[in-house]
Amino acid sequence: MDLPGPLAWLVDEAGTSPGPDRFLADLGGRLVDDGLPLAGGALTLAVPHPIVAHRTWLWRAETGAVIEALGFAGGAADHAGRDWLAGLGPVEESTVGPAADRLVLGWAGSRAFGPAETGRLRQAARFAAAPLAVLAERTALATLLEAYLGRRSAARVQAGALGRGTGETIRAVLLCTDLRNFTALSEATEPQAMIATLDAWFDRVAGAIHVFGGEVLKFMGDGLLAIFPVAGTPAEASGAALRAVVAARAGMAHLDAAREAQGLPPLPFGVALHLGEILWGNIGAADRLDFTAIGPAVNLVSRLEGLCRPLGRSVLISGAVAAEITTPLVPLGEHVLRGIAAPCTVFTLPDA
Repeated sequence: MDLPGPLAWLVDEAGTSPGPDRFLADLGGRLVDDGLPLAGGALTLAVPHPIVAHRTWLWRAETGAVIEALGFAGGAADHAGRDWLAGLGPVEESTVGPAADRLVLGWAGSRAFGPAETGRLRQAARFAAAPLAVLAERTALATLLEAYLGRRSAARVQAGALGRGTGETIRAVLLCTDLRNFTALSEATEPQAMIATLDAWFDRVAGAIHVFGGEVLKFMGDGLLAIFPVAGTPAEASGAALRAVVAARAGMAHLDAAREAQGLPPLPFGVALHLGEILWGNIGAADRLDFTAIGPAVNLVSRLEGLCRPLGRSVLISGAVAAEITTPLVPLGEHVLRGIAAPCTVFTLPDA
């Protein structure tokens, strides 16, 4: 059967698209080349995620650029694609596959679509059902893995790095933090309220880490371990990590003020930064694996964070990080850390 170019692509090649963004741009470009008057396109997928309910990709025909919009769980019905398309021109929208899957493909015209053009777009939506089902499943898996493993670990799993003992050496700034007096607080707080408290704490600190390009590797009770990989220079990673600490402290100050207004105690915490090499890889039992970070740098940042309480400081920074940043710091001298051979030069922020 001799199919038009866009339909032939949907049958033969679209299933190998690397992602929904590329699929939308490629299909839109082919429809334009086939004579359809498109100004833009939108593709919306429902995804399994604790916060994000829908992911929508928006394509502009004039530039070929694709951007992503997120629809959050518990919010209003997601119409990001339709609303954006309506700003470009007349809209033709189709639900692809079962309606329950909430997979929507829409187009905006540079002018009103004629009946024949509307028919061609609807036919393309029918042909898109099979490759989009594959892409939707792949995207849902990626979204779920990222929610539980983090971006970097999820990408490794999807790439097939599943063998126990496999790993890579990464140079990164490590951030280690935990709450103070958590045991006493948890004993005096109802379990559901304690979970809400931990969620509020992690929202502030993990949110700050992600905003500045870091990644949470581990949640450990009331604490976490995060990395800022050295992709450019150590100074850039160190600066990003320090900005994340400043942002997390500001977020926690706001949370503590809200808790005080409710008659609740504040949530003091300690945080440490260190720059070094870590072995990041697949470790565990034969039938239960975990991507984790190990090495002397991990041990050092953990021990350094434990020094916050005896030194009466909420932020401690190793000499390795201090050497890379221009922010004024307060030197606290050299300190012996348990299990670490060489003493560590320690700094803090002036207001910490």
